[in-house]
Amino acid sequence: MKSIPRRSFLMGLAASSTTLLGANDRINLAIVGLGGRGADHIKEYLHQPGCRIAGICDIDSARVERQEAFIYKETGAKPKTYKDMRQVFADKDIDAVSIVTCNHWHALAAIWACQAGKDVYTEKPASHNIWEGRKMVEAARKYGRMVQVGSQSRSLGHKREAMDLLHDGIIGKVYLAKGLCYKRRLSIGKKPDGPVPPGVDYDMWRGPAQMRPFNENRFHYNWHWFWDTGNGDIGNQGVHEMDMARWGLNQSTLPTNVFSSGGKYIYDDDQETPNTQTATFSYGDAELVFEVRGLITGTEGNLPADGPNFIGNLFFGSKGYMAVDVNGYQVYLGEKRELAKDVKFKEPKKWDTGPHMANFLAACRTRKHTDLNADIEDGFKSAALCHMANVSYRMGRKLQFDPSKEKFINDAEANKLVSRDYRKPYIVPEKV
Repeated sequence: MKSIPRRSFLMGLAASSTTLLGANDRINLAIVGLGGRGADHIKEYLHQPGCRIAGICDIDSARVERQEAFIYKETGAKPKTYKDMRQVFADKDIDAVSIVTCNHWHALAAIWACQAGKDVYTEKPASHNIWEGRKMVEAARKYGRMVQVGSQSRSLGHKREAMDLLHDGIIGKVYLAKGLCYKRRLSIGKKPDGPVPPGVDYDMWRGPAQMRPFNENRFHYNWHWFWDTGNGDIGNQGVHEMDMARWGLNQSTLPTNVFSSGGKYIYDDDQETPNTQTATFSYGDAELVFEVRGLITGTEGNLPADGPNFIGNLFFGSKGYMAVDVNGYQVYLGEKRELAKDVKFKEPKKWDTGPHMANFLAACRTRKHTDLNADIEDGFKSAALCHMANVSYRMGRKLQFDPSKEKFINDAEANKLVSRDYRKPYIVPEKV
C-alpha cells in the first residue's frame, strides 16, 4: 500500500476534526491492531449497544482478512479495511478508534487520532515512555477528545468498592501498597533473523522504533520482551496492578524516587527485559512496592492461585490490611489480622473489558472526560511508574525524580530514557 503524503494526511485530519457526535447517534468505531487482544476488542464491541465496528486496520493483511470475515459472519456487514492507520484517522465517517497495537505505537497513534477529531480507547500501558505519555494527555485536552486507557479494573464493581473503602479508612492510614505480577512466562528461545512474512508492512510495524531486521521472536506478542517495542511484564500484565496500587494509595502525583533491581534468570534466550524484578517507590508518607516474577513461585497475602499465576494487590494500613484480586477482596483487621470482610466477585470470566468499553462509549456521548473511569491522565501516571522502574533497572541504581518536571534529577543518562530517538516520519511531536 502506498504511503499517504503528509499534506493529504493533514487535510484529512482537518476535515474529520469537524465531526461532532450527537448525544443519540450511533458511534462508528475502527479497531487498529488485530492480534489476540484486538480480536477481543472486536468481540466486545459487537455487544455494545449504539456502537458499530465500521473499520479494522492492521499491518498484517492475513489478520485483516480473518477479522473481516468474522465480523461479516456475526453482523452480515463488512467493515472498511485499512493497512495504514493514517487512513483510519483521515476517514470522516469514523467517530472513535480502539488502539490495540504494540506499546511503542500507543502514543503516536492516539495523538494522531486526537488531532483527527477521534475519541480514543487505547490499550495499556498508555505509553512506551514517560515523555510521550504526557503528550497524550496534552493532545486529549487540546482537541477535547475522550481518551480511555484499557485499565479495566477501574470499571469493575468489586475493585471500585475496595478502593472506596480504602480511601474511607477501613484499614486506617495506608502506608504501603504492593502490586504482585507473578505470571508464569516460558522461555521464548532463540530464533535467527529472517525474511518479512508476505502481507506484512514491516516498516509501518516498526513505526517510531528504529529499524531492525525482522525476527519472529521480536514480532507478534513477543515484542513485549524487547525494549524498543515493549516494557517487559511490569508494563504488560503488571501495569494493571500498578494502577491499582497507585489508586489505592490515592496519590495524584508521581513519586520522588525509585529503585528497581532484578534480572533475567534461568533462561538463555532472546528476551531483553527481566523475568524477575522488584521496584520500590517513595511518596514521602507512603511507599509502593511492585514485584514481577515470571518463573515458578508461590503467593503472598492469601492471594489465590489462577493456575500457575498469582496476580493482585496488597494494601497495609495502621488498622490492618486488604488483599484485592480478580475474584474479590478481603479485609483483615487488628493485631490478630481477623477477617472482617470477604467479598467474592460472582460474574463470569472475560467480564472486565465490556463494562470498561461501555464507560468509554458513554463518555463519548456526554463529552466529559471526567466521566471516564480510566482517563488518559490516570493511565499516563500508572504507566509512568512502570517506566520509572525500568529506567532504574536499566541504570542499575536508585534515581531521584522531580514530579513537577517529570524528569530524573541531575541524571542526564537516565533522562535519555524518559523519551526515545524516534524514527522519521513516526515522530511524537513536541507540540501536539
